[in-house]
Amino acid sequence: MRFNKYSITTPHLFTLGLDFTKIFNNFICLKNIDLIHMKMKNMTKADIVDRVAAGTGLTKLETEAIIEGFFKTVIEALKEGRNIEIRGFGSYKVRKKNPRQARNPKTGEQVYVEEHFVPAFKFSRDFKELVNLGMKGKDILDGE
Repeated sequence: MRFNKYSITTPHLFTLGLDFTKIFNNFICLKNIDLIHMKMKNMTKADIVDRVAAGTGLTKLETEAIIEGFFKTVIEALKEGRNIEIRGFGSYKVRKKNPRQARNPKTGEQVYVEEHFVPAFKFSRDFKELVNLGMKGKDILDGE
């Protein structure tokens, strides 16, 4: 396998000496987020790269490689039929959708939808609680 700036795998992340707890806490920390601004604008991958890079001291290029590596790892694992569980964050899995008759809403025509598989993500209870408290404006780090 050849490596470029996007093809970094999990073992390579550890060789960079990264503190994943620090990265996760800096990324999830809701203390300094302007909630009104966040409701109006979607966060892009570039925004995530900027925020993680600022919180970890890594360069944007290194951070982008790690984030792309994470995305590729998740996709490859799901393509292989493997589930992914990240404690305190959530779990990814593939769900099977049975074949069925559906209707084209524009024409009303009946169409047959074949069996297919879709990726699914379920947020952890801790993740949901952090988001809920953050949206209510409570300072999670100070325990308000």
